[in-house]
Amino acid sequence: MDVLDTGVLMRYGFDAARQGQWKARQLEEALQERLKVRYAHACSSGTAAVCAALAACGVGAGDEVVLPPFTFVADPEAVLLAGAVPVFAEIDDTLCLDPQAVENAITPRTKAVLVVHMCGSMARIDELREICKAHDVSLIEDNAQALGATFRGRVLGTFGEAGILSFDYVKTITCGEGGAIITDDPRVYELVDAFCDHGHDHRGKDRGADEHEHIGANYRISELHAAVGLAQLRKLDQILEIQRKNQLFFIEGLSELPRVRFRTVPDPDGDSATFLTFFLSCEEEARKAAGELAAARVDGCFYWYDNNWHYHRKWDHIKQFRSPGVLAVHKAGWSSGLTDLNMPRSDEIMGRTICMQIKLSWTLDEMAERLARMRSILR
Repeated sequence: MDVLDTGVLMRYGFDAARQGQWKARQLEEALQERLKVRYAHACSSGTAAVCAALAACGVGAGDEVVLPPFTFVADPEAVLLAGAVPVFAEIDDTLCLDPQAVENAITPRTKAVLVVHMCGSMARIDELREICKAHDVSLIEDNAQALGATFRGRVLGTFGEAGILSFDYVKTITCGEGGAIITDDPRVYELVDAFCDHGHDHRGKDRGADEHEHIGANYRISELHAAVGLAQLRKLDQILEIQRKNQLFFIEGLSELPRVRFRTVPDPDGDSATFLTFFLSCEEEARKAAGELAAARVDGCFYWYDNNWHYHRKWDHIKQFRSPGVLAVHKAGWSSGLTDLNMPRSDEIMGRTICMQIKLSWTLDEMAERLARMRSILR
């Protein structure tokens, strides 16, 4: 209502009419304080945040970006739209990038490593950071699914040059649509701040007189979306507390089952607990269990191995570089695409993986009933 009362829905300009209301700025300041980071820039989506972070790290035509085959499809899309080539490296039982696989994937053309903290928990981010430093490549963290998660007390998204957040409708907090880039690097922040608004440098008080150091896009967040995000961010600690309590209930209830092994979490205290991920002994068992869980109305249990959006096996449009126009990768000599992409270790891990979403609204009785059904099936 603060925003609607002013009639100013855009984050920039119209200073007099907005009556002192700057919700995007407030959201950025709140993110900086909560995540203990020097700079935050709110934008229109998590995808926009990835595009802006890649641009700020200098990723362009012909560069290579190392990333995992288990992520949201926006990551390889953003790499291709930047003119770069996605180079997929295997995951390990953290469900995130295997540091040794990343080491093996880096070439003289590698510009960045895009680490994805999937399903609420962290990659081996300390090892990955050291590898990036040793090879002088940028480290970008996709923290869309793990807002509030930490590694040894440090917030995920703050280990590399830039971290990205998503506030879409199924994330830890939501604006409906929205995202942010966080960084401690003033130069990265300046580039992101301008890139998300057609290159405006935002250094003066007259928007029309802004200089433009470089080209950019329109990735601006609206004041309405920022207002929702600001209200949601105030609930983050409560959300994390409930998620962790509910996740622990199921960990304790399933831990005695011999067929169930939990995902490796490098720092269990830092898990945001948005999901509970466990492995069965083989793909056949996992497929059978996933089907039986669905039949027993144990909803929210994902078998990512067959997922269209989050795992490489269904990404033919990415692997074939299908686009309305010619992509820069074709000009860089990658016209054959990635049709022969082979990820045997990742396939073996994901084939055995079931991932259950942790919900805030569950009552204790509902969790007890859900656990009983799960134990009956997984036993």
